[in-house]
Amino acid sequence: MRYQGKITNWKDEQGFGFVTPNGGGKDVFLHVKSFSRSKKRPVGNELVSYEVQTDRNGRLSAQNVLYVGEAKDRPVTLGKSVFPVYFALLFLALLGIAVFLKTLPLLVLAIYLGASLLTFILYWQDKRAAKDGAQRIPEKTLQLLSLLGGWPGGLFAQRIFNHKSVKQTFQFTYWVTVFLNIAILLLITSSFARRILSSLLSA
Repeated sequence: MRYQGKITNWKDEQGFGFVTPNGGGKDVFLHVKSFSRSKKRPVGNELVSYEVQTDRNGRLSAQNVLYVGEAKDRPVTLGKSVFPVYFALLFLALLGIAVFLKTLPLLVLAIYLGASLLTFILYWQDKRAAKDGAQRIPEKTLQLLSLLGGWPGGLFAQRIFNHKSVKQTFQFTYWVTVFLNIAILLLITSSFARRILSSLLSA
């Protein structure tokens, strides 16, 4: 059986809130993952339809949630393109090939892998902090690590933990750091930059 209600007390960073049923009644817990089809994140006060289940904590929980007016036969989508993941994997593969061919120092690949691992861990910690209501990792820290080469790890963490992956302002800044990082890498490793560096060292 489906019910209708309004989303209330929505906490976007934690990814949960409550649904107040139309006509009154006990509020129903709502998690962002309970939306069965829509990739749109709620902001609060939206009208939704939902099914009710009792979760493992014994509370009423909304499931298979749809925004009122949303087509029920709409195809299920992931809400995120897989092409960025392929892009990150291809980038790391090209770095590995460049190191193997000795056209790029091993240190560069090590920096990317190390920064990616650290970024991945911090995303995981921030996701847990969001769920537990603990102190969060500042977004500036995550973006700075992406700029320094940790963006592949950040991308994998976004997909695996479903964290920061649909927040538009964060995603815009994230992809700016990605392209800036790649541009800086190309500049530093270009033959032109190497000739300048060689000239400066021999002067």
